[in-house]
Amino acid sequence: MAAELTAHQLIAKHRPTLDQALETIRTRAYWSPHPEHPKAYGEDGSLSLPEGKAAFDALQGTRFDLDQPGTDDWVGGEVSPYGPELGITYPHPDIDTLLPAMRAGMRAWRDAGAEARAMVGLEILARISARTHEFAHAVMHTSGQAFMMAFQAGGPHAQDRGLEAIAYAYVEQARTPDTAEWHKPQGKRDPLAMTKRFTPVARGLSLLIGCNTFPTWNGYPGLFASLATGNPVLVKPHPRAVLPLALTVRIAREVLAEAGFDPNLVCLAAERPGEGIAKTLAVRPEIKIIDYTGSSSFGDWLETNARQAQVYTEKAGVNTVLVDSTDDYKGMLANLAFSLSLYSGQMCTTPQNLLIPRDGIRTDAGAKSYDEVVADLAASVNGLLGDDARANGILGALVNPDVQSRLDAAAGLGEVALPSRQITNPEFPDAVVRTPVIVKLDGAKPDAEAAYLSECFGPVSFAVAVDSAADAVELLRRTVREKGAMTVGAYTTSQEVSAAVEETCLEECAQLSLNLTGGVYVNQTAAFSDFHGSGGNPAANAALCDGAFVANRFRVVEIRKDA
Repeated sequence: MAAELTAHQLIAKHRPTLDQALETIRTRAYWSPHPEHPKAYGEDGSLSLPEGKAAFDALQGTRFDLDQPGTDDWVGGEVSPYGPELGITYPHPDIDTLLPAMRAGMRAWRDAGAEARAMVGLEILARISARTHEFAHAVMHTSGQAFMMAFQAGGPHAQDRGLEAIAYAYVEQARTPDTAEWHKPQGKRDPLAMTKRFTPVARGLSLLIGCNTFPTWNGYPGLFASLATGNPVLVKPHPRAVLPLALTVRIAREVLAEAGFDPNLVCLAAERPGEGIAKTLAVRPEIKIIDYTGSSSFGDWLETNARQAQVYTEKAGVNTVLVDSTDDYKGMLANLAFSLSLYSGQMCTTPQNLLIPRDGIRTDAGAKSYDEVVADLAASVNGLLGDDARANGILGALVNPDVQSRLDAAAGLGEVALPSRQITNPEFPDAVVRTPVIVKLDGAKPDAEAAYLSECFGPVSFAVAVDSAADAVELLRRTVREKGAMTVGAYTTSQEVSAAVEETCLEECAQLSLNLTGGVYVNQTAAFSDFHGSGGNPAANAALCDGAFVANRFRVVEIRKDA
């Protein structure tokens, strides 16, 4: 196959971007090559907002052909959380045919080297970026995110995470030189001399098990980390969120082919309803790497049963915010209100437990009792979501009926400080849109533990009354140790309390945000600078993205001979 994209062209186009990414992960400063504003698109070959919507509309009711080997059926069934059926069907794989075909291109992909693989990955991301508006609608109508969040989190932020993974993969592979001349003195005798060659070698097939809520944001790190380190990637999307990853696979296959590589290095594995193909694939001997985001139960199953693979999981945790004191009471309430409301709390980073001393807290607005803090937070949420149009833009739609069931059941667990209300979306009347519920619980009562020590995914938060800040720190420690946490937040003006929280998070390996009162929220992380998860507590065994996330996706093989 003649390459339409030469290595020279790709390096000239993308090496500056890779170099900037390498510098940014070193400094941890802010940088992004992917614009966050919708109006930044529509020129230089990128789709404008109307063009992206038209491209998404044109996909509905069609067969999404990828021209990949081993297709034995066509499957689909995605229904938008906003109501419409997408009507798209995808290729269902004959695994025994597809997996060998995916391995066929590994040698050429390995021999291309780390830089070439990085450049191909960056070209894939560039083409995805040009279609960000199309991806935004695909993410919106499979995850239930509001459009702007789907645009940003499913578009530029996801692309940043993919680029970040490529940069880390390149660093780890480039750490060892390609060749070395080795000389060992032997006294009066001639020195020993050897020529050594070092080659990064992929582990094998990589399986990406996609999630429903953030198919691209959570999917791109593993996809591009594996591809950049030489591994073919089989993408198994969540059955309710196939389209965003199917679009990704199609673009990746096009770029690989144009660059002279086997497009089967990236393939899609869509499944029939209830088939559970992920379990079948996960234990296949050909699968050497697995990336998974989702429930703890299946994540634990993968870690236990997929023994032949290196498994990277992001599972569930109980995210906690300790509220001890603040010098910006209004800012704290506004920040927490937005954190609880964004995407209806359907984020693995959304706070669930708010630990508040039962005797109240000190603030710049005077002393506030536990009841006052909870009531003021409820009022802040109501103020944020009081306008239905703005509320729809923040909340999006509930992704599945299980979230609504948990939301409805939460009201029976304690005194409701903020009841959830239903909001109508005029554009999508079938969407289920609900505001958050806040429930008061007494942390000293054993019957409350079952509620606040279990993850309640969705717009549900518990205001847990504790005896003191010291008790809150110990409950925080127990929660992270036993249940895990993707995020921890704390508000305090006390150096002693701050030090205790910091030490707890260091010991229990949890990412901490202190005293956020502005436009940065505990449930948001920035690529190149923030680590998403730590890999050191039960919520996840990996962090997005650090060297450990990429380094074990390949091994270095040495070939040496006498000089």
